[in-house]
Amino acid sequence: MVNIKSVFKSYNNKKVIDDVSLTIEKGKITSFIGPNGAGKSTLISMVSRLITQDEGSIHIEGSDVKSVKDQDMAKKISILKQSNVMNVKLTIRELVSFGRFPHTQGRLKDEDWKKVDEAISYMELENMEHKYLDQLSGGQRQRAYIAMVLAQDTEYILLDEPLNNLDMRHSVQIMQTLRRLVDELGKTIVIVIHDINFASCYSDEIVALKDGRIVKHGPTCDVIDECVLKDIYDMDISIKNIDDQKICVYF
Repeated sequence: MVNIKSVFKSYNNKKVIDDVSLTIEKGKITSFIGPNGAGKSTLISMVSRLITQDEGSIHIEGSDVKSVKDQDMAKKISILKQSNVMNVKLTIRELVSFGRFPHTQGRLKDEDWKKVDEAISYMELENMEHKYLDQLSGGQRQRAYIAMVLAQDTEYILLDEPLNNLDMRHSVQIMQTLRRLVDELGKTIVIVIHDINFASCYSDEIVALKDGRIVKHGPTCDVIDECVLKDIYDMDISIKNIDDQKICVYF
């Protein structure tokens, strides 16, 4: 599990994470929701060690992330940030193979290529795997980057707004794939997501943030609540039960 204790982070003397303590359980999808500027991306970046906290501690499986070697960290946690730019000419297959680097240092074996093939298949990219990234739509590129993260085959997968640029079909595909990774392979997934209905339908737990602090954390059914959502988003959001799912209506 991931243990976050009394974490602070400031930029230009402005607190963006303000005394956050949180435990992320293994084998679940945990979604971070909240308005822009709530601190969701900052928090997930600190867990992955892309940035360091000013105060407090973050432990994964009992180890302080600050003390874990880079290669060991990359075998334990993979992360996909919001913006991904590659300035080299790569095919989808070449990009996805980069996910194996922590395990192979660039010398892929048959079992590594099998992981690459599986990730490409998960994202339904087989018919375009030899296309170059600059030939793809934004949604296709996003799926390719997610495939690279899947090929890394880590126990913990952190995704910062992975549904950006995706149409409805592929957004559902991504969320269904994440659900399968948890249910079938026991992965632990943490996702920053703006669509609260995707969070409601696919998450085991939700962390709701606002102004750098946790407003509510718990099982999805406890957070997808009209009073909680009004506190988070400062607007009235009606909740309907459809096919045993809590669907938020805010149009």
